[in-house]
Amino acid sequence: MKEHLQDICELVIKEKADFGIVVDPDVDRLAFISNDGEMFGEEYTLVACADYVLSKTKGSTVSNLSSSRALRDITEKHGGTYEAAAVGEVNVVTKMKANNAVIGGEGNGGIIYPESHYGRDSLVGSALFLMLMSERGGTVAELRASYPSYFMSKKKIQLTPTLDVDGILKAMAEKYQNDDISTIDGVKIDFPENWVHLRKSNTEPIIRIYTEAKSQNEADGLADRIIGEIKEVAGI
Repeated sequence: MKEHLQDICELVIKEKADFGIVVDPDVDRLAFISNDGEMFGEEYTLVACADYVLSKTKGSTVSNLSSSRALRDITEKHGGTYEAAAVGEVNVVTKMKANNAVIGGEGNGGIIYPESHYGRDSLVGSALFLMLMSERGGTVAELRASYPSYFMSKKKIQLTPTLDVDGILKAMAEKYQNDDISTIDGVKIDFPENWVHLRKSNTEPIIRIYTEAKSQNEADGLADRIIGEIKEVAGI
């Protein structure tokens, strides 16, 4: 989130830096700041690293169900195949091993490059990104603009403890059974132009709603529509 990284965004502009690098304390999540002080986007860290790896090594990629469709797009552009795993690093790694994926990870900036090891690694991700930039040339902002543009919305709906959350998700799956649907981790519905992923919390009566579309308004609108449908199914 840019509001949490305002200092480095301003510093990139002040120092006329080519870009900024942000990692979390255990160095397994990676985000970049473009040369214009804007967020490159955590979702696009994996997209850029995969772009480089796939340009050298043909193969498949894996991310989780809540990650951007942009990885699928860039994988198919390089002639590879993409598959989604349930949320969680262990699930992504399991599917990567099964598919012999050349790169994978999660949309939170987690890069998993099997050539190095099967764990999220920001240092490996930074190296892959630097190699991509050294070959591609231009600015980081120009690189970001070259990728398919998607926007995400992340919302949640609070339910009462007496409601059957699993039953609600099952009803939503049945409602959209004629669409491209996955139930390996909650319910994900892939529409032609956008998607929605519904996941229940293991600790409280909450359903998390993740959506992605080609504009922020469309992503937010889809989330609000699905929240309305969940309320209707739940009778609240």
